[in-house]
Order: sequence, then C-alpha cells, then structure tokens
Amino acid sequence: MRRRPSRVPGGCTFAENPNRPAPIARIIWHADLDPGTLHVVALPCAPDHPDGITRDRLTPWLAVETDREGREHAVLSDGWHRIRLDIDQGSIAVEAVLLRYQLAGTVSAEPKILPLRRLIDLCRRGRFARSLFPDDPRIARWVTMLQVHDALAAGATQREIGVALFGEARIAQDWNAANDSLRSRVRRLVGGTQTMARGGYRRLLLPGR
Repeated sequence: MRRRPSRVPGGCTFAENPNRPAPIARIIWHADLDPGTLHVVALPCAPDHPDGITRDRLTPWLAVETDREGREHAVLSDGWHRIRLDIDQGSIAVEAVLLRYQLAGTVSAEPKILPLRRLIDLCRRGRFARSLFPDDPRIARWVTMLQVHDALAAGATQREIGVALFGEARIAQDWNAANDSLRSRVRRLVGGTQTMARGGYRRLLLPGR
C-alpha cells in the first residue's frame, strides 16, 4: 500500500499508523537520522543472475514507499529486526533486482557495513541472523521511559511513578532516605523521558547515543 509522505517533522520519511502494534509497524526513519541506511541503485536483472535478488526473497519483510520525486524508501523488517534502504535510482519492486551499494569514505561507510552484512545474509538465508543483531542494552531503559511517559500523561506524581517501577515497599523504605538515590533515579527518568518527548528520540539511531 502506498502512503503519502508525512508533513509532520517527526523524524520518519513516512508516517506509520500509531495504533498499529509495534511488531507489525514498519517505520521508515529518515536517512539523516539513521546513519545505517543503505543507499542503493536498483537495476532490473534476470531471475537467475548470480548476484540478483528475486522478489520472493524480500517480499515477506519489505515495505516500500515513494516520495514526491519518485524515489523509493524501504525497510526490511520482521517487527524486531530492521534494515533500511534508500533507492537512489531504479526500483526495488521488480521481479529480480541487482543492487549497487553506494558506499564512500571511511567515517560515512563504517555504520553501513553491518547493515550490508545483514542484508546479504538475509538474502542468502531467508531469515534475520540473530548473531548480526546483538542485544542493545539501552532498550530496557527506553521501555521504562515509555512507561514513565504514559504515567506522566495520566497525571502521576514522581512518587507514584516510583511505586509503579520499584514497588510500594521499597518506596516506603527508601524514598526519603538521606542519600536520596531512589528519588534521584526517578527524577532522572522523568527528565530523560521529557527530553525524549521533546524530540530527543530523533537521536536514538545516531552514533554514541
């Protein structure tokens, strides 16, 4: 299904339905915010070309959108893993395609090496290799921030947020402790959540974040 480009500066090249569950959402982040985006030239080729990729190898995971200039932006995802492609020339929605990868330099090329390995492995094996998608230790904190955001939107106080995260017993024991560590932890979570909501989420995919 084709969708019109979003005019809302949320960081995505195309908007996704916010009511769609995360495992089936296909978010296409703008390449400026996702340095791992692979820029490719897509050339049609014969289905038996040794370097070609047939449509059936990509279809189960492929979502493609077209911008106003006619360029395609794509994501390959099973809901948990993702590979971003910008098709600078040609179309990926053909029977078989030969991709020419647009890599240059050293600093700019480095974040694209792992996504390229992921794409090649996906095309060869027909699955996302877990070994190429290592666990990100930041995800647990991001999930907690989403919970904190929901709590703030519902009008919860910092103490109530602390109870939801750490339990009533621990809050009763440590909330007013002299070292203030638990209360400070909640304050930092609230501050970080508010920064994310003000646009900080746009920097999640950038190096060192």
